Amino acid sequence: MRLRARGPRDAPASGFASSAGAGDARRLAPPGRNPFVHELRLGALRKAQVAVLTVTLFPIRLLFATFMMLLAWPLAFLASLGSDEREPEQPLALWRKVVDFLLKAIMRIMWFAGGFHWVAVKGRQALPTEATILTLAPHSSYFDAIPVTMTMSSIVMKAESRDIPIWGTLIKYIRPVFVSRSDQASRRKTVEEIRRRAQSNGKWPQIMIFPEGTCTNRTCLITFKPGAFIPGVPVQPVVLRYPNKLDTITWTWQGPGALEILWLTLCQFHNQVEIEFLPVYSPSEEERKDPALYASNVRRVMADALGVSITDYTFEDCQLALAEGQLRLPTDTCLLEFARLVRGLGLKPEKLKKDLDKYSESARRKNGDAIDLPEFAAYLEVPLSDTLGDMFSLFDESGGGRIDLREYVVALSVVCRPARTLDTVQLAFKMYGSQEDSSIDEGALSSILKTALGVAELPVTDLFKVIDQEEKGRITFADFDRFVEMCPNFAEEYLYPHHTRSESCAQIPPAPSPNGFCADFSPENPDTVRKPFCKKLD
Repeated sequence: MRLRARGPRDAPASGFASSAGAGDARRLAPPGRNPFVHELRLGALRKAQVAVLTVTLFPIRLLFATFMMLLAWPLAFLASLGSDEREPEQPLALWRKVVDFLLKAIMRIMWFAGGFHWVAVKGRQALPTEATILTLAPHSSYFDAIPVTMTMSSIVMKAESRDIPIWGTLIKYIRPVFVSRSDQASRRKTVEEIRRRAQSNGKWPQIMIFPEGTCTNRTCLITFKPGAFIPGVPVQPVVLRYPNKLDTITWTWQGPGALEILWLTLCQFHNQVEIEFLPVYSPSEEERKDPALYASNVRRVMADALGVSITDYTFEDCQLALAEGQLRLPTDTCLLEFARLVRGLGLKPEKLKKDLDKYSESARRKNGDAIDLPEFAAYLEVPLSDTLGDMFSLFDESGGGRIDLREYVVALSVVCRPARTLDTVQLAFKMYGSQEDSSIDEGALSSILKTALGVAELPVTDLFKVIDQEEKGRITFADFDRFVEMCPNFAEEYLYPHHTRSESCAQIPPAPSPNGFCADFSPENPDTVRKPFCKKLD
């Protein structure tokens, strides 16, 4: 299984409304690129610098930042007394203007103490009457709170945040929209509240929303959640940049943890951040009716301003990329691209999961006979399309126009149940194995594991030999299962010993909420039940 270069056919139209030409091509991120991974490597000189600053500058900055938050707390507490739902007074009383000014000054001093000496601001922030909603991207760190504290705009936050000592009081001051995971109707209520504020003619503070819904490494813009665009009001796109030589800012699902990011950032002499306010984007009538189209077009504008590509990867792809199991996906896996194409065909993994046995039995009867693209379309019961052709090419390694259907079923099994590795391998043994005992040879094992990991090349000779202790030249699933029980980390040792995953996800809190500063509140299908993610310490 491998990714092949995209041609002109593979760049679909951007879907702009009438304001854009239909022939505009959308810049897609290089296939297989994982936006949820951040690798941070320090050279010897950097390590020496961090070691010295850890015992000198770091404690001073940390204590001063803590002091500034404590200083801001009583002001925020007094100013936030009363009901959160009542409409703000207009115009603001003089004492509230003074508190607002003092809190902005205190927060700016706190960021200055943390090394953000200059915050470069480009463009003009729109007035609340011009744009009630500000959409920020890319979302890559809790340091994205800088523009929030500079403008004192409202945000969408997890309801649990209000109970955090000190921080919860500071958050309450900016009159956020809280979303609760325990309330089934919370996301719908959140969108209704945003719509109510958006239609208040500037009486409420502007709302800053991170439409990506989770943190990425800023190499591209992932799919925007439609929640910020459902009200159908004008929004102002705001792009963030951190042009630092050493990226200690990025906090993704795989990479340095929250505390490590804080430590390394405070150990830098200077940290740069740029905030650019783009022109207000007013939706067309078509975009008002289609929030997904509206979100896609705003994302395109922001990607152009940033000079980065866009990708159809979503927050849900984290579940696949970082699922815990015996076969953990490498960073260059093709399966993220495969999952994107599955969604592009309108196929839902939640429903496909129920038919895996049927698909595997049909593939087993083929007995390895390759099929062409029309046969593949008939098998999936979907029409021929560019998206289907892209998926077909993932498995057409030789470029001969024919694929082994069993590889598709293996990949689909991983996408449908990413944490159940052994179930996928067992299913593969049934398809590839002999009729007598479902045993396979080394070539079949190679094909199974390459597809399950989404890679083009994978050495399995050593692994096969250690499983085939009797040197029969064939192994059964029972042999494989026994070996996995004895060596649960066999993948790191035998398959990709020099390309193991980061250990940053070794500890997994139970809550399946996104990392980052802004909670996702976009309405979703209630029938879709997701399993917990590998999540960073929040």
